[in-house]
Amino acid sequence: MPLALATLLLGGCQSLGAVGEAVGYYGQAVGGHLQLMRAARPVDDWLADPATPPALAGRLREAQQMRRWAVQALALPDNASYTRYAQLDRPAVVWNVVATPELSLALHTWCHPLMGCVGYQGWFDEARARAEAARLQARGLEVMVYGVPAYSTLGWTNWLGGDPLLDTFVRGAEDETARLIFHELAHQRVYVADDTRFNESYATAVERLGLARWQADQGRPVVDGTRAARLRADFLRLTRQARDELQALYARQDLSAAERRQQKAEVFARLRAAHAALKAGPWQGDARYDAWFARANNAALALQTAYDGWVPAFERLHAEEGADFARFHAAVERLAALPPDERRARLQALMAPVQPFTTRP
Repeated sequence: MPLALATLLLGGCQSLGAVGEAVGYYGQAVGGHLQLMRAARPVDDWLADPATPPALAGRLREAQQMRRWAVQALALPDNASYTRYAQLDRPAVVWNVVATPELSLALHTWCHPLMGCVGYQGWFDEARARAEAARLQARGLEVMVYGVPAYSTLGWTNWLGGDPLLDTFVRGAEDETARLIFHELAHQRVYVADDTRFNESYATAVERLGLARWQADQGRPVVDGTRAARLRADFLRLTRQARDELQALYARQDLSAAERRQQKAEVFARLRAAHAALKAGPWQGDARYDAWFARANNAALALQTAYDGWVPAFERLHAEEGADFARFHAAVERLAALPPDERRARLQALMAPVQPFTTRP
């Protein structure tokens, strides 16, 4: 997930109120990031410090191994990122706000100089994120706020020491730490202004493909053979079905808004019922997706589209490039250079022939 920083100049024609809001947002973004950078110390310093808990030292060594491996095996950038560590002692580094219209799966966007328009807004303070969400909800939008364990500054702050490792993602399972490092470094390799779905799907594909290769190199079962992956495949299947139904519903001009609202409620009811059936059956009571389904709305589904919508296309492109990551990134860069309509058409053409996620009948 990229984060807009206030080091970028405010651009465009804005009212005084809009300028004030932008200055407030960018101020917290810069202040939050600089506070994080001040808290970060080189990993070697943490490892040399006898006060560093042995478990943390082990995770930091693992993370450094992952980073070095990602440069060599995944052709990801070799820079200052993830060579420093900061202990935040909070559940997330930033809280994202996402929003959609009541009868649409189109993400509300926030636009920033150089970075372009993105379908989420990150806040270092949860209360301010929820205040922004409440403001958008008062305008009739559907909203969601969620904590994020890591973000990327797209390499723009490498001169300050790069994006640091954080306790918000090294304290998790080893595989999750690997995923996050691969994902965020991918944003530093290829990023397209004004195309959240392209950027996040590409980074998600890199994390999935990279994790499978990492696990194979470690002599472990690949990700798609794990229980977590099987549950995630079921989750993705359910959410894609619901998105398809809702997109078709919202496009129907022969129905009134009231009729679309009623049918929308029925779609979400079926989605939650399908989750309950999986939980009571094949999932054997696994509750890891309970919170997501409890708050499922347009915003949640639209965000899911951004992160996995083009993943099958990128996985197909990776296969077409002989599973060679350097060639794959170069092919993605060529896609990124295309006009938006051509880029989407090419990705759509890559989608059709493959079914990348393993699902149970």
